[in-house]
Amino acid sequence: MATSLFDLTGRVALITGGSKGLGKAMARAFAQAGADVIISSRHPAELEAALPEILHGTHRKGCWIAADLSVREDMQRLADEALATFGRIDILVNNAGSNIPEPIEDLQDVNWDRLMELNLTSCMVLSRAVAPAMKERGWGRIIHISSVMGMTSKAGRTTYSATKAALIGMTRAMALDLGPSGVTVNCIAPGPFLTDLPLSVLSPADRQNFSDRTALGRWGDPQEVAGPALLLASDAGSYITGSTLLVDGGVLCKSL
Repeated sequence: MATSLFDLTGRVALITGGSKGLGKAMARAFAQAGADVIISSRHPAELEAALPEILHGTHRKGCWIAADLSVREDMQRLADEALATFGRIDILVNNAGSNIPEPIEDLQDVNWDRLMELNLTSCMVLSRAVAPAMKERGWGRIIHISSVMGMTSKAGRTTYSATKAALIGMTRAMALDLGPSGVTVNCIAPGPFLTDLPLSVLSPADRQNFSDRTALGRWGDPQEVAGPALLLASDAGSYITGSTLLVDGGVLCKSL
């Protein structure tokens, strides 16, 4: 019975930012649990390379769709193409996101606007596109990838923290909209995971500081978000909705 609770056979999952890092790890977990998967990012070459690795040994189907989710037209195109390819989306993971550290006095409008579109608006647009069919079928899972930075922050993260905190609020409201139809909406708030994003914006000293801030004393491996995602995407998490699941290695419990 425990195994069947996590079985995704017959489901179709769309994972944005699915070509690497947390997105790739979640897509792989879903495929291993029986789901067909659609992955998306801005980079066709990365998607093409990632998909066989995600599907390896699973006998599942999959495809990739290149889209820039900071562009409103690409958001809708991704939803339309994904639905057209498999005819349904049962699980949506809004994982695509970025960070441009800037102190508030130097914050540029173009960066604020881009991150708002990518980190927040794309999650709304894709959720809006897949929700009607999920409601009609009486089953669906929407998972937004927020961040521990939506609950705490550090200097220079005004835009990033704003978008990630907004996702937590949007999750609660969407859960109320969709819950009566059997659709759950949840957040995962990762802490420090060693992916391309932190490696691109943090100095070695910053990376050590983040490691020191965790209760476990280390960064997370992307594989360690796969289990929480599978919980929320499957029948194992059927009575969890409107919630934010911290996967942070104990960052928030270590305040001093």
